[in-house]
Amino acid sequence: MTKEEPPSTTRDLQELQKKLSLLIESFQNNSKVIAFLKSPVGQYLDRHPFLALTLLVFVAVSAVPVGFFLLLVVLTFLVALVGVLLLEGLVISVGGLSLLCVLCGLGFVSVTVSGILMVSYMVVSSLINYWFSPRPLMQQNPSGECQLAMKSTDFEGLYQE
Repeated sequence: MTKEEPPSTTRDLQELQKKLSLLIESFQNNSKVIAFLKSPVGQYLDRHPFLALTLLVFVAVSAVPVGFFLLLVVLTFLVALVGVLLLEGLVISVGGLSLLCVLCGLGFVSVTVSGILMVSYMVVSSLINYWFSPRPLMQQNPSGECQLAMKSTDFEGLYQE
């Protein structure tokens, strides 16, 4: 018992065949395809259909791995770009904080050195003024104590205006 195909299936197959033949015809009438078929490579592949089919299958099958590879390249590039930006931000932040610490330390050192120099200047100038100032005359008291006696005439020449 063989079943006959319903008439709608054969009609669908005929429509599909017509559409496929129209697609092939439009493909063969394309100017780029005609130019390729006139080239030496196109003529060679036209004479060797097994090689053409092998090349077509290879291109179709290799599209998925090539697509994954290109996706990997793009993702790696994006991750590297983000990583470089983050790393650069980290380096700049650490460098900025280090510079801030160094500058604060230098400020503290400069204030300390300035203070030490100021105190040293004041001490040395006081000592120099003390050592090289005119000394009052010392006189012996009959009681044996040393008394400082200053005569106003000793300082007349020093404080003239």
